[in-house]
Amino acid sequence: MRKVRLLLLFLIGNTALFAQDIQYSQYYANPIYLNPAFTGSTGLTRAGVNFRNQWPAMDASFVAYTAYFDHYDERINSGFGLIIQGAQESFTQTSLNEIGLTYSYRLKLSEKNYVQAGVQGSFVARDALFDRVILGTQLNIDTGQILGEPGDSFEGDSQIRSADAHAGLLYYGEKAWFGVSVSHLLEPEISYLADDTNQLPMKYSLHGGYRLNLAAGDINDFFNNTDQERTLTLGFNYKKQGGFSQLDLGAEFFFEPLVLGMWYRGLPTKYTLPNNEALIFLLGINLSAGIDLGYSFDYPISKLGLGSSGGAHEMSVRYVFLSKHAKQRYYSNPAFFKY
Repeated sequence: MRKVRLLLLFLIGNTALFAQDIQYSQYYANPIYLNPAFTGSTGLTRAGVNFRNQWPAMDASFVAYTAYFDHYDERINSGFGLIIQGAQESFTQTSLNEIGLTYSYRLKLSEKNYVQAGVQGSFVARDALFDRVILGTQLNIDTGQILGEPGDSFEGDSQIRSADAHAGLLYYGEKAWFGVSVSHLLEPEISYLADDTNQLPMKYSLHGGYRLNLAAGDINDFFNNTDQERTLTLGFNYKKQGGFSQLDLGAEFFFEPLVLGMWYRGLPTKYTLPNNEALIFLLGINLSAGIDLGYSFDYPISKLGLGSSGGAHEMSVRYVFLSKHAKQRYYSNPAFFKY
């Protein structure tokens, strides 16, 4: 009977998770996923990949990835991009795949202040294999007996195809930036049941930060000493989707070429239940060739615990195609964390 209850709890939790978007800890290393207004925000050409493995110690882990490419055309003040993302839950083999095209337009307010507006149109595929799922109608509540086989009595479509759209605004200046985005403007259908309708709620996100320039250090490259950039960056990302809301708040310290960061994910929420989810620790490296590498680990501070879940691992790789005259322009742009 206890196993049956655990199965029911898992299925309920799984439904809630897949009704919400994947949360990336390195959200600024996943810029187009965060806000389509980041398309072309480097003023150059950029490509990146993100990978997240959540709760690896559980039989029901969640794996997600994104890959993106964007380019800025200075002649028309516009950015163009492509983003591909996917997520898979191992227990029911439920998967999500999305491919989107993005566009942004940059408005120059002054020499060092800009506003960008961006939009994204996507095609979304949701798939599920229900041969391992036990529905509530198959359970005898008194005895815990399972009637039939997993997947029996399911009436519905295991494939959902839909269109979606996202939009956002981004401001950035010499030291500060602020963005707002709205995802799932079309609120696509996500229910697999034939007699049920359940639309994905829109997600609202507010994000921003401020960079403090610290005293420079020295790097000895065996031939001469060069200035070592040192900065402290503060940032936040607030998300609200349906009945859920959450805040990522933290800071990173950059001492060229290394990055150390720490973040908190949790409150606020409209529910009375505690919402302290994780502490996030980041280690990154920022190379002058235009390559940024990042690894982060989510340490659970919720009742889920580290032992039962295994936390979450996340990796990011980003490459910006740099010419010699463009390096200073890119690395002095405050709208980006160093990882």
